[in-house]
Amino acid sequence: MPASSRLGPDPMCLGVPMQVISIDGIAALCSDGQREELIDISLTPDAIPGVWLLTFLGASREVLDADEAAKISAALGGLKSLMAGDGLGDAFADLEARGPQLPPHLAAAAAAGKTTG
Repeated sequence: MPASSRLGPDPMCLGVPMQVISIDGIAALCSDGQREELIDISLTPDAIPGVWLLTFLGASREVLDADEAAKISAALGGLKSLMAGDGLGDAFADLEARGPQLPPHLAAAAAAGKTTG
């Protein structure tokens, strides 16, 4: 089915936080609070009921803590609101409260005085 005609919050490859409800082998029934989905947990074998997973197109990639899951969900909600013609609200409040940050490898290079690759 083309991405443009799919229903649900992840028509593109966006990571969606989902909480594990139950597990059967390498499949977990998960919920994002609005819908339930069967998720492949092969890459997150430590997943247990109650934990949050970052999921991409039906597969989990990372176990999240509840705070990180809430931040990602707020950001996705803000983007959905913006796409509907409304404002972002406080969807990115955690980012607005801090200044720009370099990724660790670039911060190390900057600290070493490197200005070019």
